[in-house]
Amino acid sequence: MKILSAEQIRAADAYTIKSQNLRSDELMERAGVALFNWLHQQLNGSPVTLHVFCGIGNNGGDGLVVARHLLEHGYKIQVYVVNYSDKRSQDFLINFDRLKERKVWPEILKEKSPLPEIGEGDIVIDAIFGTGLNREPNAWVTQLMQGLNKCKALIVSIDVPSGMFLDKASDLGHVIRANYVLTFQHPKLVFFLPSTGSFCEQWMALDIGLDEAFINSLDTDYELIGYNEIKLLYRFRSKFSHKGTFGHAVIVGGSHGKMGAIRLAAEACLRSGSGLVTAYVPGCGLNPLQSSIPEVMVLTDKSEKEIREVDIPFQASAVGIGMGMGTSKATIGAFKAFLEENSSPLVVDADGLNLLAKEKTLLKLLPPNSVLTPHPGELERLTGSWKNDFEKLELAREFVKEAGCILVIKGAHTLILDKDKGYVNTSGNPGMATAGSGDVLTGVITGLLSQGYAPLEASLMGVYLHGRAGDLCLQSQSMESLTAGDITSQLGAAFREFYMEEPNHKKEGEGE
Repeated sequence: MKILSAEQIRAADAYTIKSQNLRSDELMERAGVALFNWLHQQLNGSPVTLHVFCGIGNNGGDGLVVARHLLEHGYKIQVYVVNYSDKRSQDFLINFDRLKERKVWPEILKEKSPLPEIGEGDIVIDAIFGTGLNREPNAWVTQLMQGLNKCKALIVSIDVPSGMFLDKASDLGHVIRANYVLTFQHPKLVFFLPSTGSFCEQWMALDIGLDEAFINSLDTDYELIGYNEIKLLYRFRSKFSHKGTFGHAVIVGGSHGKMGAIRLAAEACLRSGSGLVTAYVPGCGLNPLQSSIPEVMVLTDKSEKEIREVDIPFQASAVGIGMGMGTSKATIGAFKAFLEENSSPLVVDADGLNLLAKEKTLLKLLPPNSVLTPHPGELERLTGSWKNDFEKLELAREFVKEAGCILVIKGAHTLILDKDKGYVNTSGNPGMATAGSGDVLTGVITGLLSQGYAPLEASLMGVYLHGRAGDLCLQSQSMESLTAGDITSQLGAAFREFYMEEPNHKKEGEGE
């Protein structure tokens, strides 16, 4: 599913109005009806009081349409116009008059107006600002929104929480904190970024009939990735395939006291379909690995405690490197020598990333489209610090182009970046914020690479499967009890959904 910019949203609106021979107020009516239908389905005539806060632009016009339909269906409403400017959009004025024709006169809120009284069980509908906001709100409007955030009512924002910019950083003290965001047709990038996503507790994309052919023609910077997209990448196995068909992956890393990372990665690599898996570890890792996962072969370094050379006596189908490896001078030398000789598809994680950050010249030795899987701290060491999420994405995209790699930025909505586009993952849950979860992800991506999936395909599928396996864990346990090994144990069930009956996912467009 495409994630549109503010400019692309405006273009889609304009194209739809022209191609469908609509007036702009007719498209607004269509949007308002979709909003009302969702609310009505949830409320089912409940006697709750709904407070509709409308700005004086088109987002406010949407709010007025919703208020009119709520009124006509017997709901108790209070309507307020947040009068932050003397300019009003034409479609706002049309719907303002339609509401007055029904004997409803909204209360006009000005700079010194007190915050309306809102009960604890009431619902606030936020239609103050929409996607066209391009400057910080006036101080008194900010105070109004802060007051709404402090009230104990449930808040439903129309299209985007008011005060939030779509394509640049927002002052988060000026943003409505929404329990639900009812957005139009396609989600917004800000729903998935760490700093702004918490202001969009849940989101729904409502179909208002925007021209999908036009939207599909747009070249967007980001796309949302879920079951429907990943299923298209899945490759069914041939009846006459054998273990050699699915590659021989190598997992490199570990050090004294940190062999668990390699064990997790190696087992995840196996369970992701690699035909053969070899772990390359210090001598101290031989017995633990051979006894705990007998399906994995083991090669050992001459050193007992750390990696001092990487001597793989065959051409690996894919290599995952860095987990628990350490960053000693000897290990840096071994890592550099390995990169100089390696031509296999590569996944770099953990200490491998830290070594690249220490010795930036090593980036030039990476095979094209190597997959790097940093968490935010590792990313900062690679790219430098940032002031906000938008600057982080700019730095990350510059890094991807310079290094010629694929970047998997781990988080609540893991982002996958290649030189052309960014992809936002939808699977996973907070229980996966646990030790070793990233090692499992590296194993999964390496296993997919070894089977011949292209690096971007392996990254997208690996991130989705990893998150989906974590979601399946919650069918039998809590987020608090989830461990990295549990994620590996559910990989089979996650794969099985690609060829069994379609799983009971949330409907497309439903938020987290």
